[in-house]
Amino acid sequence: MLAYDYPLLGFFWTMFIVALWFAWLMLLFRVIADLFRTQDIGGLSKALWALFVLFVPYLGVFIYLIVRGGSMSAREHAHSEAKLQARVRKARGL
Repeated sequence: MLAYDYPLLGFFWTMFIVALWFAWLMLLFRVIADLFRTQDIGGLSKALWALFVLFVPYLGVFIYLIVRGGSMSAREHAHSEAKLQARVRKARGL
């Protein structure tokens, strides 16, 4: 009775929608983290980007990725390197 009410294709469609929603949330949080981690724009610009991303999420995130997405990986790499160097200095006791 339950399988008839909720067919297998409906289950796959629901799982697809949930996966897309999860990917969207990951992208949204990554953009917000990158926005506040960057050092090359000022506070007012960060606030305007944050408001744009939060109040018009789909358009805001896609425009952010088009405008500043190319350097997101470079900023992420620099942040990871800084964390690694801090761990090395802490391990060596410096």
